[in-house]
Amino acid sequence: MIDIGKRIRQLRMQNDLTLEELASRTELTKGFLSQLERNLTSPSLQTLDDIAAALGVTMSRFFAAAQEEQVVFTAEDAFIDARDDYTRHWIIPNAQNNRMEPILIEIHPGCSSDTIEPHKGEEFGYVLQGRVWLISDSIPGGKLIRRGESFYMKGNESYRLHNRTEKEASVIWVSTPPSF
Repeated sequence: MIDIGKRIRQLRMQNDLTLEELASRTELTKGFLSQLERNLTSPSLQTLDDIAAALGVTMSRFFAAAQEEQVVFTAEDAFIDARDDYTRHWIIPNAQNNRMEPILIEIHPGCSSDTIEPHKGEEFGYVLQGRVWLISDSIPGGKLIRRGESFYMKGNESYRLHNRTEKEASVIWVSTPPSF
C-alpha cells in the first residue's frame, strides 16, 4: 500500500518545490500540505488530483508503486538454463534491462559455450573453477585461462570458451550490453 504523504513529499522534492510553492500551486495551505506529508490527515480524491497535477504527474503515475531497486540477489532469484554442453545461471534476474549482464556458466568437460558474435560492447570473465580456453577470431587455437584468472575484451570479434579438460569449469561472465 502506498504511503500518500511520503509520495507527495518525494514528488515535491523531485520538483525542487518548497511546501509554500506547492501550496501556491494548489491553493491549499502550507500547514495542510505539511499535515498530508506527515500522514496526519488524508486528502479527498479531488484534492489529491490537484496535488498530483501540480507535481506534474497523473493520478495513475502518482499511485504507480515506486519499486525498490533490488541490489542483493539470492540463489532463488537465479534462472538456470541447463544444456548438453554447459549450464548457464542468470544470477541477476532481468539483467537484459541493465547495461551489463552477469552470468555464471558451468562448461562441462570437453564442451564449449555458445559462440558470441561480434557486437558493440565488452566482455569480462573470471574463472572460478577449472580451466578454459578463450577461442576468438584473433586467437583460433585459444588462450588458456586458469582458475583465478580473467579475460577482458572488446566485442568486435566472435569468441567462445572451451573446456578441454575432464573436469567442470565455472566462469563468471559479464557482457555489456547484455547479449546472453
